[in-house]
Amino acid sequence: MDNDVVIVSALRTAFGKFCGTLRETPAYELGAFVIERALQKAGIPKEQVNEVFMGCAIHAENEDFVSPCVARQSLLRAGLPPETRSVTIDKACCSSMTAAHMGFKSIKWGESEIVVVAGAENFSRVPFIVHPAVRLGQGPKLGDIKVRDPLIRMGYKDFNPVAVDAGEVALSYSVTRKDQDLWAFVSQQRYQEAKKAGKFKDEIVPMTVRLGNKEIVFEEDEFPKPHTTLERLAELPTVYGSPTVTPGNAPGLNDGASCMVLMSSKKAAEMNIKPLARIVETGSVCDLPNNITIVPAKVIDHILGKTGLGIDDIDLLEINEAFAAMPVTCAKILSKGNDSTEERIRKKLNVNGGAVAIGHPLGASAVRITLTLIYELRRRGGGRGIAAICGGLAQGEGIFVETL
Repeated sequence: MDNDVVIVSALRTAFGKFCGTLRETPAYELGAFVIERALQKAGIPKEQVNEVFMGCAIHAENEDFVSPCVARQSLLRAGLPPETRSVTIDKACCSSMTAAHMGFKSIKWGESEIVVVAGAENFSRVPFIVHPAVRLGQGPKLGDIKVRDPLIRMGYKDFNPVAVDAGEVALSYSVTRKDQDLWAFVSQQRYQEAKKAGKFKDEIVPMTVRLGNKEIVFEEDEFPKPHTTLERLAELPTVYGSPTVTPGNAPGLNDGASCMVLMSSKKAAEMNIKPLARIVETGSVCDLPNNITIVPAKVIDHILGKTGLGIDDIDLLEINEAFAAMPVTCAKILSKGNDSTEERIRKKLNVNGGAVAIGHPLGASAVRITLTLIYELRRRGGGRGIAAICGGLAQGEGIFVETL
């Protein structure tokens, strides 16, 4: 159909470790880089882009602390015309998946023909903060002012730290700490196997980064831990009072950006651009705030219900490893209690490793899992895949793609 939505370009930066190579590169510069390169890769003139939707969950970076308009800054730095419309989206880890949903709908509804969806995050540049009471005149009249680190606890006021909810809900489904450590180990192994096979070269575009007086070509993820062992994972302490989550079965505080270019199939044909994949369906769910662990399974079931397909009709799955608890628990839920089905699901889930190995720059991760899924489907000769992700306080987003 003429208003089918297709993905014609998909790429990302390599993902940086906390305070690593990308520490001096703001999120909007990361975003500008992937936007410009994704358009170049597809051969699309910048002036033909109708809209940019961009996910970013951490908006506070140095002088751009208040209303940074990350999408707007990114598109202008990428050289798109100032008339180009944009929206910056914060839906926690779901942010760039929501960007993809909005781009999909914009094309479906005839508002746009060419849309850029992207995500960028830089944990390394999160500033320390002083409590607002100081501005309101309630601070100390004499003495030091307390500085806080917003990265400690990683949660929401009046709610558990997300690591606590992830672990407790996993245990309620009989997914143990050992199960999660095993998945983390497998994620690291699968990543190394995929890297050795050169798979990530399809999706990573090298970026020249300035660090001090040096210029560095950044082209490999720097967070993976190739020497991970089950014994070492078992020795790690849990964090934030979680019963199961440790630094080893969770991703890091990472930096990076990802991007996809969406078009109507009619426009792609007119411009003689061959699509990478077609978006079949999208989905969004929410649940009780502590149920963050299970919402990827819920959104996958939701999407399958909309299409009339079953889990065995899907060739590959990507579930973001916000913690290892998520893919393991969701595989169990999706299997509906059938052990052989659960084993089949696990074999086609995150086959090149996940965020526990690659890293999790919040705003960039949803597009990252989608493009990783697309390239792997294409390497296998085509097929159907669903990428799903959870976000803070049990939001869930998913996208169903079919490679062409």
